[in-house]
Amino acid sequence: MSKDGEKPGWWQRLRPRVLGFIVWSLARAIGLSLRLKVLNFEQVLERVRQGKGAVLVTWHGRSFIPANVFKGRGFWAIISLSRDGEIQNHIFRRFGFRIIRGSTGRGGIRAALEAARRVAEGGILAFTPDGPRGPNRQVQPGALFIAQKAKCPIIPAGVAAYPRKLLPTWDRYMIPLPFARGVFIFGEPIDVPEDLSEQQFEQLRQKVEQAINTLEELAEQMVRAKRV
Repeated sequence: MSKDGEKPGWWQRLRPRVLGFIVWSLARAIGLSLRLKVLNFEQVLERVRQGKGAVLVTWHGRSFIPANVFKGRGFWAIISLSRDGEIQNHIFRRFGFRIIRGSTGRGGIRAALEAARRVAEGGILAFTPDGPRGPNRQVQPGALFIAQKAKCPIIPAGVAAYPRKLLPTWDRYMIPLPFARGVFIFGEPIDVPEDLSEQQFEQLRQKVEQAINTLEELAEQMVRAKRV
């Protein structure tokens, strides 16, 4: 129901599905045109074959290419309960993700615990540790909490594409232009021990943050040097 107690109209009910289909269609069309190099993804696929879980992390503003690469693999994603999240829910379901609903504002703890359970069972969680609201490029505790509870590693990744459009959003969301060069690089797994002091937790948070930035810098160098 809407804030005034009235049931939403037909367009409000249909809007997330329609917009989700339009965005998904455009994302797939652009994704299929990319000249894309994916490095070190074998370690993730090996964990899938072995039934071992992991938390894959890259920045919120660089999720366009991962969504295309992970298409149809049954990876998990956490989508917020907001109105925009409902649109994202339809988009990511079309990409073949399994969805957990929740965010820092609503249902966050429940979603994190469910995500940890899925990862512990051998699932792969694709996670943007600075989302859904930012601050941009700052790892929040959620990714470490999930990996710690699941007793599975975090695997950082860096993404770049060129030429591209950077949107005027909080995360400077990157949309590759058609036929752009793209690079998606996975780094070494980072374990999150169960018993960490507050200081150790913060050091590990910074380590994950630096790992993503380093991998993204390498990806940027590759696409701009046309090594794709």
